[in-house]
Amino acid sequence: MRYDSDHKRKTRERVLDAAAGAIRAAGPERVGVAAVMAEAGLTHGGFYAHFASKDELVTAAIGHMFEEARERFVRETQGLDARTGLRAYIEFYLSKKHRDARGSGCPIAALSSDLPRLTDETRGVYAEGVRHLVARLAKMLEELERPEPESEARSLVAELVGALALARVEPDAKRSDAILAASKRQLQRRFGLESRA
Repeated sequence: MRYDSDHKRKTRERVLDAAAGAIRAAGPERVGVAAVMAEAGLTHGGFYAHFASKDELVTAAIGHMFEEARERFVRETQGLDARTGLRAYIEFYLSKKHRDARGSGCPIAALSSDLPRLTDETRGVYAEGVRHLVARLAKMLEELERPEPESEARSLVAELVGALALARVEPDAKRSDAILAASKRQLQRRFGLESRA
């Protein structure tokens, strides 16, 4: 049976969704092709119609995760001025909901400790995803007339990712919540985003 290109694209998307979930759950090195294909509702034999190797799958899945993160950024900030949009993104990123959404959260925080052991191509896709987030935040900071928007955006990403990672590994719920709240407060103060109410 022959399938059109849209069917192949949708099938590939299902595989990438399954692979992204497996990567977040177990890490990229523990992803099994057979398990990913089964999760996508496909046979193992169909894998090579979409990917040449497991490394290629992991690279594509990480790119897919960053595309989802870009869409989420747009949803959180769309139609908002730079100040309100930046505040909304920080609120989202350092929220309990995001902390607890390990299966669908930011790929930067989820994968940073795994990436140094992966291929150059995979690290390149990850680094490009980081650069895109930095660029979007730098644009907002530039609109806020910050003196060094790109440098500050890199620092902002580092603190967001670090605070989220620390909050996720803290077993005590109150201390975890406190990590998120403190970073949120400090970032809002640093960038003049405190509530005006």
